[in-house]
Amino acid sequence: MTTATAPVKRDRTHYLYLAVIVAVLLGIAVGLIVPDVAVELKPIGTGFVDLIKMMIAPVIFCTIVLGVGSIRQAAKVGKVGGLALGYFLTMSTVALAIGLVVGNIIHPGSGMQLDASTAAAGQKAIGTEPAKSTADFLLGIIPDSLLAPLASGNVLQTLLVALLTGFALQTLGDRSEPVLRALGLFQRLVFRILAMLMWLAPIGAFGAIAAVVGATGTDALVSLAQIMLGFYVTCALFVFVVLGALLWAVARINIFSLLKYLGREFLLILSTSSSESALPRLIAKMEHVGVSRPVVGITVPTGYSFNLDGTAIYLTMASLFVAQAMGDPLSVSEQISLLLFMIIASKGAAGVTGAGLATLAGGLQSHRPDLVDGVGLIVGIDRFMSEARALTNFAGNAVATVLIGTWTKEFDRERAHLVLAGDDPFDEQTMLDDDHGVPAAPAGAPAAV
Repeated sequence: MTTATAPVKRDRTHYLYLAVIVAVLLGIAVGLIVPDVAVELKPIGTGFVDLIKMMIAPVIFCTIVLGVGSIRQAAKVGKVGGLALGYFLTMSTVALAIGLVVGNIIHPGSGMQLDASTAAAGQKAIGTEPAKSTADFLLGIIPDSLLAPLASGNVLQTLLVALLTGFALQTLGDRSEPVLRALGLFQRLVFRILAMLMWLAPIGAFGAIAAVVGATGTDALVSLAQIMLGFYVTCALFVFVVLGALLWAVARINIFSLLKYLGREFLLILSTSSSESALPRLIAKMEHVGVSRPVVGITVPTGYSFNLDGTAIYLTMASLFVAQAMGDPLSVSEQISLLLFMIIASKGAAGVTGAGLATLAGGLQSHRPDLVDGVGLIVGIDRFMSEARALTNFAGNAVATVLIGTWTKEFDRERAHLVLAGDDPFDEQTMLDDDHGVPAAPAGAPAAV
């Protein structure tokens, strides 16, 4: 007698992402037809991104503390962290070099003239706050109190406190188990709240897209098509050629399969122009695809502050664009000095809408004040540029997580092929994966929560 098979439960989140696509198309239409009304819708998109951003600090804190605190060997954390930082520095340098080469080939901004209105926009964009020195940046990582980062949302401060907490739990031995279990429950609560907030994504996407199209129209896009197209092509080459070749050489994973697996996250980033909105989902999906929880817990949050491939390319090409549009191109030495400064200054701001523009303006103000007015030339399309930045940063962090997992022997390649082939789909309802991605605990050691 044949037993009836239970019907497969339809994934409701499928409709959510279809709704996001429809909302984006409606937002573009509203922005073109009634731009004055569309501009007034900006708070809707801003509100949705703010709702997601308020969850980032607790997500990072729980992920790192659980990743670090659930393993006994502090040396493993140091090995993963050191390897990750070395890789991030190398790839940022590669991205910087690619941006410089392409920018000097296509000469973005040549032949353009700065008028009074764009100059005023540039001054308004940078404000009057002076650029931070390296010492101020380093001191700013230290929070006022242990719990302050969870309230302020400062990414680097949250990283510091989480690492200190994780290492402290390691020293407690078996006594840390109740704390780890409590944090595991808190992490589940955080992800459940995020799953609820994601149902507001279509509304947020509609407001954000409508506002930016209503404010810029089509003229700005046409006049600045060269810099946009050049930037998009450069980011695509970096992801598919550089990262793709590295991923296949090291982990034998096809870049297209990995990006398809993360397709919903890319759509979310595209609609919000912020890679931070997809950070919790990247953490959960990287564990599901076969990277161990400790490696994911260290690599992903750290990469969001230090692995800024898309931002590096943007800062390079945008600086060359502004200088050439102002009729005063940067020399090679000026390019290197200015852009290295801006890469450092951008740490902790990855994925935040408008952070690239603010970093660009701050760097120019610090090194070449005479070029600051030229920032107004790209104010109108920075939102569209930030989407490509966020997508590239996200792809870079996903690839980095697999690579670090492979190098540290904390990556299950067989499971990855199974997941990427669609034979073990990700649980979209909870965004958690409790059965995979966690290495077996050694005898006498508590299992990761």
